[in-house]
Amino acid sequence: MAGGISLDTIANKVENGDRLSLDEGVYLYQDDVPLNEVAALANLVRERKNGNFGYYNINTHLNATNICVYRCNFCAFRADLREPRGYVMSDEQIVARGQEAVDNGCTEMHIVGGLHHQKKYEWYVNCLRILHDAFPTLHLKGWTAVEINWFEFLTKKPVEEVLTDLLDAGLGSMPGGGAEIFHREVRDQICEHKANSNKWFEVHGTAHKLGIKTNATMLYGHIENAFHRIDHLIRLREQQDLTGGFQTFIPLAFHPDNTKLAAMRNLKKPSVLMDLRTMAISRLMLDNFDHIKAYWIMLGIETAQTALAYGADDIDGTVRHELIYHDAGATTPEVLSVEDIRRLISETGREPVERDTLYRRVERDPANPSAWSVGEQVAVGG
Repeated sequence: MAGGISLDTIANKVENGDRLSLDEGVYLYQDDVPLNEVAALANLVRERKNGNFGYYNINTHLNATNICVYRCNFCAFRADLREPRGYVMSDEQIVARGQEAVDNGCTEMHIVGGLHHQKKYEWYVNCLRILHDAFPTLHLKGWTAVEINWFEFLTKKPVEEVLTDLLDAGLGSMPGGGAEIFHREVRDQICEHKANSNKWFEVHGTAHKLGIKTNATMLYGHIENAFHRIDHLIRLREQQDLTGGFQTFIPLAFHPDNTKLAAMRNLKKPSVLMDLRTMAISRLMLDNFDHIKAYWIMLGIETAQTALAYGADDIDGTVRHELIYHDAGATTPEVLSVEDIRRLISETGREPVERDTLYRRVERDPANPSAWSVGEQVAVGG
């Protein structure tokens, strides 16, 4: 017991639906707190909210360029302008990626990338527009808060005006990237020049005001500690209290390969036990988030499966053409089939449910799986 905190007192609060404090969250990270008991509490919350469902979607990624003005030392994806590995996709390549997505039954395209300092704002807007014009049923989940902040710099427009431009071009929702760790002690060391935590929240809060649903993330397992992680989760929880616009939270395990940060600090990938403990604690702390995602690309397939008993209710999707985490050493497959995804969920005893980006059930034509329609919103309790 630490300062009157014990697993029993935390369990009583969880069972009663009461909110956990920062100190209680930090306590749950102690090695001597049994992980299986933390998992059981997280699973209780998970099943209150999502029953026995395990959600997935059929999606693809578009990273239109890896050339980036920022030099975040945890990133293995970015390239300099003159590096041989640097690239920029043409309009034709972008539309071809959209066609491939539609032909394979994708409901979502996840669009993020580098901040190319020689590309004008209109180029980024055009990425959305040409895809939306050609494939109006494909949901475009695009541009992190860091990218929106860059667009703000390029145009001298306020965030709301930038987001309105993107909505007009076909934006459907926003990913949660760029959050990393909010606390300045850590953020200033791993990504000192890009959008700070206040800007990240301003962008997401403004998006929520405009009716744009967004996700949230946390990059863990590098130089941060338990306090920084719980502080991060509480800031997200407070924003959700204000605006209610976050759909899902995705804890992202740091992949050290090919990153400057790992070379500087001799860092290793987080252990499976750290992955699962962080998943469970995230579910317990974020009582006002409906969904917690186990991103199989970063966690690995077996850990993502296991996470469905540690608070997660979603394992993302087929994820065609993911580059960012594979460049950082992810050894997971570059795409999973729908059959694989459904089998992975079923093997855990969960019921696989295909959802779209906005967590509505997707109905497929059995005779033509690339033909689909949107059904009812998934049921969320608690």
